[in-house]
Amino acid sequence: MTTLTTPKDLLAAVPFLIGFNPKDSIVLLSLNSDAIALAIRIDFPDQIGADELRLLTSHLSRDGADSVIAIFYSTEIGQRENEIISEVLAAINDFGLSLREVITVEKDRYRSLICEDLSCCPSQGNLLPELIDSRIAAEQVAQGRPIPYATLEQLIDSISPIESDDELNELISSVELIDYEKDAIAFQRQGASAVDEFMKEFKSQGLVRDKALISLLLVRLKDLQVRDYALGSVSAESLDLYFTAWRWLLRIAPKGYIAPVANLFAAVAYERGDGALAQRALDRADSDDQSYAMSKLLRQVFNFGWAPNSFAQMRSELHPKICSELFSGTI
Repeated sequence: MTTLTTPKDLLAAVPFLIGFNPKDSIVLLSLNSDAIALAIRIDFPDQIGADELRLLTSHLSRDGADSVIAIFYSTEIGQRENEIISEVLAAINDFGLSLREVITVEKDRYRSLICEDLSCCPSQGNLLPELIDSRIAAEQVAQGRPIPYATLEQLIDSISPIESDDELNELISSVELIDYEKDAIAFQRQGASAVDEFMKEFKSQGLVRDKALISLLLVRLKDLQVRDYALGSVSAESLDLYFTAWRWLLRIAPKGYIAPVANLFAAVAYERGDGALAQRALDRADSDDQSYAMSKLLRQVFNFGWAPNSFAQMRSELHPKICSELFSGTI
């Protein structure tokens, strides 16, 4: 992200970092050599315990972070809110991280708790700027980032299911299942090819009209080899394509076929920096299959604050192995 030089820049950047305009939230940004390394958002709690504070500060210290920006959003900041703010700030200091900036946002006004210059940081605060009018928004949109959702609810709606498609359901039921007691490789190769064909058509048209292809892909993605092939297929150049395509497929996937697609979408969303959206995608996966192992793994990865670019490293190691297993010996 571009250089953030003022509180207005920071407040404009936060929705792009977390995917929506926060309300009643605590947002913590860890910095490494002045660059934002990690953005964490939690609901503004009624109270916060020592274990929660330790978890937050341990996340912030990852990737060599040396300082923190803390932003507290609340409809009203009273005694309870101020106590929680003090506890969070004390935990950050006790952990050995310096506080670069601390901002409170109350209703439509913001105030820096560090700046002592009343000419720019009056005690009554400043009027919260409109996101759409900010320099940060203009630069982010110019780089292809969409305007963040107005609320968390709108973000969740963006991956909610749409109307059931009876024709698609019938085609899914007609797809031959993999017989793992026989030769599963041919079916897995078919699934990998379906991933490639699906992405090719989506890139060309912005959707996939071939319902037979969609149904084949949804069934084959239940196979772990095919799912891992799809996970490793994305590259830095195709990240946005896969993000859009998996979200589209997630919204039309019927019950019983959601979890693999939701996990694939969660992985690319997290890698793009859309951590909140990634977590909500895992919620959809859980609602489809509580026992899906990859959901539990990704949830741990997200909650421990792994760097989003760690997925690129995982891809570079995973994809050649999967391709070798699926396609070795073929022409």
